[in-house]
Amino acid sequence: PNAGKSSLLNVLSREDRAIVSDIPGTTRDLLYQDIELDGLPIQIIDSAGIRDGENEIEVEGIRRARDAQRTADLIVLVVDRSRDSDNEVEKLLEGLTSDTPILQVHNKIDLVDDLGDDTPQSNGDTVRVSALTGEGLDQLRQYLKDFAGFREDSENTFIARERHLDALDRAENSFSQGLTQYREFRAGELLAEDLADSQRALGEITGEVSSDDLLGLIFSSFCIGK
Repeated sequence: PNAGKSSLLNVLSREDRAIVSDIPGTTRDLLYQDIELDGLPIQIIDSAGIRDGENEIEVEGIRRARDAQRTADLIVLVVDRSRDSDNEVEKLLEGLTSDTPILQVHNKIDLVDDLGDDTPQSNGDTVRVSALTGEGLDQLRQYLKDFAGFREDSENTFIARERHLDALDRAENSFSQGLTQYREFRAGELLAEDLADSQRALGEITGEVSSDDLLGLIFSSFCIGK
């Protein structure tokens, strides 16, 4: 609690999404937020801070936080570097029984005079940041991109974006459905319609290709009599 998780969520999303307060245990329920890093879509889940809950609502929030940890691709353990000792961080790490990779984010470094080596004592990588001043946030963003397999190319695009995958799924489903219609019923007109649906889905990725474009290509390549 009060390590700055909600502040980091707001900074990364560039929105005032999570309530930020000096009162420990402000976040109770899970808060889902989609962010984009250079075109890479990432879903962040802000949760209650891990501690011995002071009331049953906070206890339930902590239980949900642990459930989210088990299904996440990466656990971001945010600690207050100006307050939390190495022993306290170690205790938190020991409580994370999941096999999920862990990134330690040491926040509030603007309040620390001497950071020293600041090397984590256990598994996981470490990034030092200040959600208040912005120091280290570029390194955090880069870590998240690298972890997700982001590779920059000449167009600075990320191929496996969710909407592209959805379009490919719809294209495949339409094509399979049309093939079934033709094989079982010889329904060429239904096959044509399904192929058109598949074409439209692929057009969402490659750029719109209309039926007129295809007809123009056909007539430019073949001599068709009436």
